[in-house]
Amino acid sequence: MESTDKRTAASTPASESALLHPAAAASAKYSALDFVLRVLLLAASVSAVVVMATSKQTEMVPVPGLPPNIRVPFSAEFNDSPAFIYFMAALSLTGLYSIITTLASISVFRKAKSILLLFALFDVVFVGIVASATGAAGGVAYIGLRGNDHVRWNKICNVYDKFCRHIGSSVALSLFAGVLLVFLSMISTFTLYKRIR
Repeated sequence: MESTDKRTAASTPASESALLHPAAAASAKYSALDFVLRVLLLAASVSAVVVMATSKQTEMVPVPGLPPNIRVPFSAEFNDSPAFIYFMAALSLTGLYSIITTLASISVFRKAKSILLLFALFDVVFVGIVASATGAAGGVAYIGLRGNDHVRWNKICNVYDKFCRHIGSSVALSLFAGVLLVFLSMISTFTLYKRIR
């Protein structure tokens, strides 16, 4: 009887580990990829906020109605536009979200499916938030770069070149953050699917 128990006890862990090892390896791979993408999301969103916040530039500009040789200092900064303020709020919130989910993703892939469902849901919500903020800021940045002759909106990037470079870089970083969020939502959904199946 002892020999039968020893044989069963010895064969059970080996057979279970053979069956569970590929799933555990895949889960560990997705967990590591999820962690790396969330750290990159944090870096991209914080960088976008910092670049946007440091985009102030002051230039001497001629004033319409006054002689052309009289110039007045005007400054351009992100809080002059509601679209840029929304952009800052959205990317700041995304940075906070990435901190929370990065810390949670360290241990969540071995735990409850409900947390994975929340990751998948909130990743998709933040894709929408970052996409709308990027679109709003990008639209205003395009008007600043090209202007609009039909409504007589003058371009400003020929005067405020440093400001426009900062805005463009910040929009590019937020676009990268949006792409990372799309990948994160795909990974979260796929991992949840593997757990349920």
